[in-house]
Amino acid sequence: MMRKEAPIARFWDEFRESRIAVAALVVVALMIGVALLAPLIAPQNPYDLANLVLSDARRPPGYVGSGGYTHWLGTDAQGRDLLSAILYGLRISLQMGLVAGAFAFAIGVTLGIAAAYLGGRREAFIMRVIDLQLAFPAILLALVISALLGQGKAQLVTALVAAQYAYFARTAHGAASAERGKDYVEAALSTPLPARQVIWRHILPNCLPPLIVVATVQVANAIALEATLSFLGVGLPVTEPSLGSLIANGFQYMLSGRYWISIYPGLALILLIVAINLVGDQIRDQVNPRLKR
Repeated sequence: MMRKEAPIARFWDEFRESRIAVAALVVVALMIGVALLAPLIAPQNPYDLANLVLSDARRPPGYVGSGGYTHWLGTDAQGRDLLSAILYGLRISLQMGLVAGAFAFAIGVTLGIAAAYLGGRREAFIMRVIDLQLAFPAILLALVISALLGQGKAQLVTALVAAQYAYFARTAHGAASAERGKDYVEAALSTPLPARQVIWRHILPNCLPPLIVVATVQVANAIALEATLSFLGVGLPVTEPSLGSLIANGFQYMLSGRYWISIYPGLALILLIVAINLVGDQIRDQVNPRLKR
């Protein structure tokens, strides 16, 4: 008798059929790894202003600075080693994307499933508010909230969550509405089970596949949105350079030939976002039964 393959093992077997998705997953893992190990592998702490030397500012890649080490990617306008700044910037960008994505997931899923479960006027009210928010571009909403709240990590996360939770809510509501009318939910409701148990133990687990796909995409969108806000000067302060603020720092020097200040952080940001999206696309193809071969 053949032993049934575990769901995770079966999912991985299907996932690794796409070499592009596997390569993207490796890139994401490597970027997360170097971001976590940034204090150990970065030649300089870009947050320590006492170690910055202005005579090292705007130096090209390969320049040996006053600290005695080689700036392989050059330096920015403040004399920071660009490689170190990118590694630390990856930490901040990933942190903002993951934290904002987690909060947006929790809030959006709760509202979407609650609306589908409650039904009636309460469902209509919740979903009309969410539809109204979806009518506005996420960047516009995040920009207004960031401008009102000011700079800082907490303020930025609040802006990102406010701009993204509606996508989770809409997806969760659609999936929960489809599950709400199925026999197993009706059977659970016919027993004296509390509503929260029916929602979290019966409805939510069957809504997770599309939500996981949306979560993957929205993490990438949150990273891009954070970079945009930081580039516009309403994201994180200059003492905590994310990839977006690093790109902004070198934008004014693009026409003077000092391309590396913006190009290298931009390439790191593009590589991270594209890799996450490729992983998300493969997961979407696997959890969508219409796309299965």
